[in-house]
Amino acid sequence: MHSGRHYSIKEFLIWTRRDIYVLFVLATIPTVIYQVFDIKCIAIPWVAIALIGTAAAFIVGFKNTQTYNRLWEARQIYGAIVNSSRAWGIMVRDFVEEDKKIHQELFYRHCAWLTALRYQLREPRAWENMTKSYNLEYKKFFTVSEEKIPLEEVLQNYLTSSEQTYILSKKNRATQLIALQSNHLKELYNSGKIENFQYVALEKVLTDLYDHQGKCERIKNFPYPRQFASLNLFFIWLFVFMLPFGILNEFQKLGDDFVWLTIPFSVIVSWLFTSMEKVGESTENPFEGSANDVPITAMSRTIEIDLRDMLDEENLPAPIAAENKILM
Repeated sequence: MHSGRHYSIKEFLIWTRRDIYVLFVLATIPTVIYQVFDIKCIAIPWVAIALIGTAAAFIVGFKNTQTYNRLWEARQIYGAIVNSSRAWGIMVRDFVEEDKKIHQELFYRHCAWLTALRYQLREPRAWENMTKSYNLEYKKFFTVSEEKIPLEEVLQNYLTSSEQTYILSKKNRATQLIALQSNHLKELYNSGKIENFQYVALEKVLTDLYDHQGKCERIKNFPYPRQFASLNLFFIWLFVFMLPFGILNEFQKLGDDFVWLTIPFSVIVSWLFTSMEKVGESTENPFEGSANDVPITAMSRTIEIDLRDMLDEENLPAPIAAENKILM
């Protein structure tokens, strides 16, 4: 997540510069053919181009609205995880008998769940966009910790060696960590350390966490429909390709020398459309590890700080800081 006021125009131009190079070539070739080689028949009536541009604008607007909805839903889900985590903390602290060791086990295992979940959400999918050259290049400005630090190294801060070995042997580790929490609650109930209604209330929080996890997995594992994404891409580039052919005659009406303005104006208009397409593309997968992700690493650290503060620990971890205004 970009945590500044806005992206600078320099950042945006660097991010989209490869498109600008292509757009410049696409605008220059028909202009040279039209003006230098005097082949006027390549010009297309502007009305036809305007119709394609209108359709492209509708489609790109639809896509950007839907991808923003995916991003916002993901942020709402993680907000619910924050709330449920705090509820888990106060209920464990107040319901379970005064036993700091048990409190710590339940709190730390919850931090392990947060860790396992964010690692699972950062795993790449075939339809995600972080392997594209312009995204890889921009990734130099920030760090995705889940790609740098092995899961095993982080989990050892929260789990016993036996629990860590067990969890790492599982496919869906976050799911199994909640199952461990539930089993621990059952043991506490059977030993009389929590009452029936307390046991039910704590299990309800675990059920809520499963619900939040499932919603995250739905967004992660079901992409923005490929048919809509493909149609958007085709229409944008069809419009970009045809645009210079449509405005040649318009600038010709101003005089022969003005025909060369086709190049800069085609590049500018086309850049607006391709940039809107890129913005939608960079928003559609809110957990892929891009600069526009939901900051699940920072939010998980916030939860960990809150829970460990409830334990009255003194050496709390520092909040995750933005790196070059990018908060992960």
